[in-house]
Amino acid sequence: MQIPFLASLGRAVALALLPVAMLVATLPASAQAPATPAASAAAVDAPAAAAAPATAPANGAKKNGDVENPYGLEALWRGSDNIARGVLVLLAIMSVGSWYIMITKLLEQSKMHRHARTMDEKFWGAQSVSAGAGALEKNSAYRFIAESGVQATTDHGGLKSHIPMNEWIPMSITSAVDRVHATTQGGLAFLATVGSTSPFVGLFGTVWGIYHALTAIGISGQASIDKVAGPVGEALIMTAIGLAVAIPAVLGYNWLARRNKAVMDEVREFSDELNAVILGSAGKAA
Repeated sequence: MQIPFLASLGRAVALALLPVAMLVATLPASAQAPATPAASAAAVDAPAAAAAPATAPANGAKKNGDVENPYGLEALWRGSDNIARGVLVLLAIMSVGSWYIMITKLLEQSKMHRHARTMDEKFWGAQSVSAGAGALEKNSAYRFIAESGVQATTDHGGLKSHIPMNEWIPMSITSAVDRVHATTQGGLAFLATVGSTSPFVGLFGTVWGIYHALTAIGISGQASIDKVAGPVGEALIMTAIGLAVAIPAVLGYNWLARRNKAVMDEVREFSDELNAVILGSAGKAA
């Protein structure tokens, strides 16, 4: 009686363990096998490997920040040929010359305004034209005109004596005024030339630079935007430099020409009054 009972108990245990055996059979082999030391090391290193790409761009960005700017004026000068450099030097000379003329002409006009005030204070209160001219500054345009009028009254001999005195004296004074006017106009022609030609000089540099840039790009066979933008952008800087030279020259020319007109109006007014004084006194006031 005991043997059938044991057999029945064995069959019951086997049936109970059957689902567990089937579940174990369905699991993957990696889950069933114990973790080896190599697998554990790989699992530990995985977060570090994932973090490495995140730090790489930061280091790369730092290196890129240390790289010299390839799109500045220094790169333009280094990458240019002799013709492009000659254009840059020519534009620099134009700019320096324009600013030098504008500053010197401004100082000259201010000095003439100061001489005009001195003339009003000291000349017309003198006893004669010679005495009034001696009271003025030696480099004054008003003194030069007054001395020319005095010299005209004494230098009226020889063939000049055939010219009536009332014509000879105005001619001498007008000639002196013309010389003063020519002095005030000095340098303005340079400003006008720079204002009208420097944009075209810069444009020539741009065309020349673009030609060489496109030639180099064609030879290299790389026509991506990063290869085109740098050289072409550097060439376009030439046009910007030409405009930067031209605009101050044009504005300075117009401003100085207007100031010259005001200065010469004062000079001509003085010459007319001087002519009337000398002719009205028949040369005795000289």
